[in-house]
Amino acid sequence: QVQLVESGGGLVQAGGSLRLSCAASGSIVSINLMAWYRQAPGKQRELVAVITSGGSTSYADSVKGRFTISRDNAKNTVYLQMNMNTLKPEDTAVYYCNALTILPTRNYWGQGTQVTVSS
Repeated sequence: QVQLVESGGGLVQAGGSLRLSCAASGSIVSINLMAWYRQAPGKQRELVAVITSGGSTSYADSVKGRFTISRDNAKNTVYLQMNMNTLKPEDTAVYYCNALTILPTRNYWGQGTQVTVSS
């Protein structure tokens, strides 16, 4: 079992910045990759960014160049940095942390953290 706890969401003006954190606990050695997803009102949940156990990253086109995913293995924490001057009202959503484990293969989700970007 893996437990994920997100933090760092909030209300920010367009052009501001935020850093989301996702602390993992439990069977963390089985985690193969971690990701951030988001879900805006009335829309499907979408993938935002992924980071593998080896540190490789990939991003949705909508956030590429604006958001940065990183991990601190010593703290078992993954971050999503929403860079200054790049946040837009359309980034408003609940952001969820996700972990994919191997042996067995399972998906774990955090409870979500609300990000609201005002214009």
